[in-house]
Amino acid sequence: MRLAGLVEYDGTDFAGWATQPERRTVEGVLTEALSTVLRQSVKMSVAGRTDAGVHASGQVVSFRADTELRPALISYKTTAILPKDVALRRCATVPNDFDARRDAMSRTYEYKLVNDEIRSPLQRHRAGYAPQRFDLNLLSAAGELVEGTHDFRAFTPQKSYHVRFERVVTHSRWGRHDDLLRYRITADSFLYGMVRTLVGTMLEVASGKRDLTAFGRLLSGGKRSEAGPAVTSRGLTLVGVDYAYPDLWRSER
Repeated sequence: MRLAGLVEYDGTDFAGWATQPERRTVEGVLTEALSTVLRQSVKMSVAGRTDAGVHASGQVVSFRADTELRPALISYKTTAILPKDVALRRCATVPNDFDARRDAMSRTYEYKLVNDEIRSPLQRHRAGYAPQRFDLNLLSAAGELVEGTHDFRAFTPQKSYHVRFERVVTHSRWGRHDDLLRYRITADSFLYGMVRTLVGTMLEVASGKRDLTAFGRLLSGGKRSEAGPAVTSRGLTLVGVDYAYPDLWRSER
């Protein structure tokens, strides 16, 4: 049968999602655990290949398995043998042609930033840190400019595997709660390093180092050297992936 899994992980001690020789990756430990539980080799498709240090609360994978185990039991048994920083939170049967990456309609990321003179020990693995003052009106305006269809080549490394740089962003907004800034963005897909570079460039706008109009021009293409620095990966979390199946996890039992 074809199965989908909802994966949650703390990316701090992982070298990203994708399997790499002699490096600890989420795909590597999850594949090993699933193969042990299902007693067969497992090959997964994933909705988003997160980078080193990036977290996920809503990552989605799909795989095929020849088993009589109920989906809920697969997620329970797999999580029981996984390391503490990753879990298969849900597992459900899906149509035979379902593919976690190909069928994803959109992905949503959230970036958290502690904006205070004093750093936060409790957020040290889950948020970036910036003590300087920001103009929140400019930050919000920059976020809103990102919504729409744009050419994001200025926000990914100049040498990359991407051949198409246009992405459709349906949501891009900043919010603040006490000393924590949160940026949430939803798009059909993302370029490598795109969210972290967008955040770094928008922070330059909010600190007065960059003009809002100039930032807007970068959304029509440009060189990576024209955008700002990428912020640290520890503040970034993949929080959700949307599909044309509103009750995707209902069949997990």
